[in-house]
Amino acid sequence: MAAQDVLTPTPGGLYCPEGGFFIDPPRASPRALITHGHADHARAGHGAVMATRETLAMMALRYGAGFASAQQIAVYGEPVRVGGVQVSFHPAGHVLGSAQILIEANGYRLVVSGDYKRGYDPTCAPFEVLRCDAFISEATFGLPVFRHPDPREEVGRLLRSCHAFPDRAHLVGAYSLGKAQRMMALIRQAGWERPIYLHGAMEKITEYYRSEGEAFGELRKIVPKDRGKLGGEIVICPPSATRDLWARAFSDPVVAFASGWMRIRARARQGGVQLPLVVSDHADWDELCTTILETECEELWITHGAEDALLHWALQRGLRARPLHLMGYGEEEEADAEAGA
Repeated sequence: MAAQDVLTPTPGGLYCPEGGFFIDPPRASPRALITHGHADHARAGHGAVMATRETLAMMALRYGAGFASAQQIAVYGEPVRVGGVQVSFHPAGHVLGSAQILIEANGYRLVVSGDYKRGYDPTCAPFEVLRCDAFISEATFGLPVFRHPDPREEVGRLLRSCHAFPDRAHLVGAYSLGKAQRMMALIRQAGWERPIYLHGAMEKITEYYRSEGEAFGELRKIVPKDRGKLGGEIVICPPSATRDLWARAFSDPVVAFASGWMRIRARARQGGVQLPLVVSDHADWDELCTTILETECEELWITHGAEDALLHWALQRGLRARPLHLMGYGEEEEADAEAGA
């Protein structure tokens, strides 16, 4: 048996004929299994949606309660029969509620990773290694240049900058789902006791995280008239906000961006980022390679990212590997903007 006997790449996404479902389809489908709540994976308009409780809640926050005709909650580790296959959801470590999807058919095990990371994150369940015959892995940072530092060290750099420039607000660009909340939690763990200020786009999702038990300390919504008076404070906002008129009301702010892409200094300079923070919610090169080996898979499909380098690495190690070239997946910020997050 091979991966293609279980899943078929189509223009509408990865399709399981025996189960009659798509995984993270980029267009409306009769039945969809969703790995996590980012808008490039979780779209509205499907017939039936199966996802973790947290992912379903994120979709409802973004799209409204009627985002799908029917909803089914997937519990981590609990197998469910769907058509002719058995599926189960397992932690991916990407954001709250994110999941890998294990499909089992006639003793064959295939895992779709969705987006995942192996680094420290106090706001979501850590990645679970699943032994499988075939592994479908993302490759967002699938180049050897991408090796992420400890995120706590990057937050330490942020706090040192706040102390060094007490008259300048620090605008920290972070994606609204997952990254923003992770940064808040890490900032608190690092000992920051002052209020953290939030852009309005962060409020709904952050409140949901709080309802799930996350403690972020005192948070304050940005009031327009106060933007020029926040010297020395930390402000969490969408990355795009640091580049628009909203940011100009701050008095000489320090612009930071928390992203794995900040490993590329030229990208930071092009975006006007003065304090690049290499904090990523995706696996880096070493984590991708380690994870693939730990699954003990014999077949690897690679999707949405730098596929060529990881493909070459896998073929050198005797794996049957192929790139999928799936369309419709990309930067969370861009997809979130389309979703109105």
